[in-house]
Amino acid sequence: MRTRICGGWVVGFGAGEHRLDRGHEVVFEGDNILYVGPKFEGSVDRKIDATGQLVAPGFIDAHVHSGHRASHRLISDAGRGDYFGQPFFEISVPKEGTRIGGDVRYLRPDETGMEAELELHALYTVAELLRNGVTTFVEYGSQLRIQDALMAQCLALGVRGYLGPGYDSGRWVGDEQGRLKRVVNEENGRKEFAGALKWIERHDGAGSGLIRGILVPRELETCSLDLLRMTREKADEMKLPMATHAAYSIIEFYEVVREHRRTPIELLDGLEMLRPTMNIGHGNLPADSVRLNYPGARDLKLMGAAGVSISHCAINIVRRARVLDHWQRYKELGINIALGSDTYPRDMMLNMRTASYHGKVMSHNYKAATAAEVFSAATLGGARSLGRDDLGRLAAGARADVILVDLSGKGTLRMGPVRDPVKTIVECGVGDDVDTVIVAGEVRMQNGRIPGVDLGALRSRAQEAGERIWANWHASDPLGRSHEEVCPWSFCPASYRDDDAQ
Repeated sequence: MRTRICGGWVVGFGAGEHRLDRGHEVVFEGDNILYVGPKFEGSVDRKIDATGQLVAPGFIDAHVHSGHRASHRLISDAGRGDYFGQPFFEISVPKEGTRIGGDVRYLRPDETGMEAELELHALYTVAELLRNGVTTFVEYGSQLRIQDALMAQCLALGVRGYLGPGYDSGRWVGDEQGRLKRVVNEENGRKEFAGALKWIERHDGAGSGLIRGILVPRELETCSLDLLRMTREKADEMKLPMATHAAYSIIEFYEVVREHRRTPIELLDGLEMLRPTMNIGHGNLPADSVRLNYPGARDLKLMGAAGVSISHCAINIVRRARVLDHWQRYKELGINIALGSDTYPRDMMLNMRTASYHGKVMSHNYKAATAAEVFSAATLGGARSLGRDDLGRLAAGARADVILVDLSGKGTLRMGPVRDPVKTIVECGVGDDVDTVIVAGEVRMQNGRIPGVDLGALRSRAQEAGERIWANWHASDPLGRSHEEVCPWSFCPASYRDDDAQ
């Protein structure tokens, strides 16, 4: 079916960058864009009226940790000082010998009876991304059964997913005194790696290309050099992108320097892993960061020379009082910045806004991290990190992944008068302003509704799951704390005050 979208503003593409035109048209047939320009002269089978809307390429979320993220609700305004603000340690490191109860990301391979939780975990992820205008996402290394569940939802809802079981040579736990302890199991890491390769070989290209493989050694400090070398070799052989957390944590930086006498970025460079299709999760704590006081720092230059990609998760890191030190310098050195949501909310407009505002502040330049730059990071930057020149843009020959964003404010005055719709959505928009999502030429959401998905019921199921996780938090917390002790209420409940009074 040949479809024409007309009547709105269009973010087209030419000469290597986005262009903004009012009244242009987008025509696609199947999963192929045929035309972007002022007036299409050919015949069409269907017309979509985009009056009052911005027609744009679908967002690419380059850093997704799947699920309803109930555990991450415990990191707001709270945390252990000895974790140095790293949320991964706050909510994913259990007491040794335990697992975080109720979170299916940590199921044992032989554990059964959790099919409904796996389905909820995956459905919530893909539905939230789709509702917020994300047409392609990268999942950051959950275990094999999570990948299976995510693939099923990607195929059902029609979203592009870069998937692959994660692997590592060990993991962090809390010892008997609650201290961080790294448990090493290289044999299991190799087994997980072999399983990841088999999974990708079996599923890469499924759903007419909706599912693509990616190699994800989870964190640099928990992977052996051999495991990283094997990753690079298979990435070259199978032409796969890679993703890992690196230059993201004070503890990671210290552990890598202590063990290898190289910074995390120098280590990746020595392994020949730095490249545009290496998606470095966060990359906000290179040796050049003022927070590390590292002499002779050259990480940013190494990253820029290789054109490496970072997945900048602006909301997630600023929540922990961390930022990208200098957006402008990253860009000037040639580092490709993609955007990711990481935890919650999976709202790319809010992430664009946060990246823009903090990019200006940290660059000490209000002309840095412009609306155009953060919008490009949420589209073209993500596509570059995947080695795709057919995603993240509206141009003839590109994939037909299109979103329509309502510029009315939906009954509010939030948008105000619209002069430049890209600046408007970056400064005033929210994910709920996305009205229509088209992936691979198929309308996957219209009028904010996803066929077959009851968002209210899904939210209720997630609330119930969260309540179960929070109620049992003390069983796996390294210090044996309840969820109230880990993350105190914003204001003390009346029942607590009454108890104190008695």
